[in-house]
Amino acid sequence: QVQLVESGGDLVQAGGSLRLSCAASGSIFRINAMGWYRQAPGKQRELVATITSSFSTNYADSVKGRFSISRDNAKNTVYLQMNSLKPEDTAVYYCNADIGAYYSGSYKTRTYWGQGTQVTVSS
Repeated sequence: QVQLVESGGDLVQAGGSLRLSCAASGSIFRINAMGWYRQAPGKQRELVATITSSFSTNYADSVKGRFSISRDNAKNTVYLQMNSLKPEDTAVYYCNADIGAYYSGSYKTRTYWGQGTQVTVSS
């Protein structure tokens, strides 16, 4: 069974920083792209940043220059460093990963989501 577990969410003042972590565990053969999404109250879930297995990154325009995504393949972990936080960054942040594993002897790639971690930025 593959799981993604996020940590690092907190209440922080505007202008502050947070670092989110997401660790994948279970019978993993390969992790392809990993990413972070967020969902604010009353809004749809949106992409924040993604990183491929070869470390190519992509960011939403709203976070470019403030957020940085990275990964440690040895630890099956993806990070999101968030600087210069704004009240509009307040949301539940979800980790996402495309993971290849063997299921009953067959290799399959599936997309997994973490349970989410709350980030609240006060003004």
